[in-house]
Amino acid sequence: MDETPEKIRDYRDLIVWQEAMDIAEAIYVVTRGFPREEMYGMAAQMRRCSASIPANIAEGFGRAQRRPFIQFLRIAQGSLKELETHPMLCGRVGLLTREQAASLEPSYTRLGKRLVSFVRSLEAERE
Repeated sequence: MDETPEKIRDYRDLIVWQEAMDIAEAIYVVTRGFPREEMYGMAAQMRRCSASIPANIAEGFGRAQRRPFIQFLRIAQGSLKELETHPMLCGRVGLLTREQAASLEPSYTRLGKRLVSFVRSLEAERE
């Protein structure tokens, strides 16, 4: 996996950004089914942190410097970990079925691994 800024022209070319957008879209779809009283609670929280992932990737890329980009990728990783937790809780309290919550996990895992690899490759290029 080689997604270095020199080999891409725009953040939209990054696989990590594309996958983060897919996850955010999936979260918006799944939270549409939440009860009305959760629209400003869990649904809003899940939507915010899911949107934060691609937004931080884009913002970091826009800084046009490796060090800030790495920092924004790490922030995106943190938002991803936060997002991973919310569907698990939703499964426990009945906002999602456990199957719905589990169906989201492979995309989190894949994106998490890509982000870690991407950060490592950017750090290795620095040396």
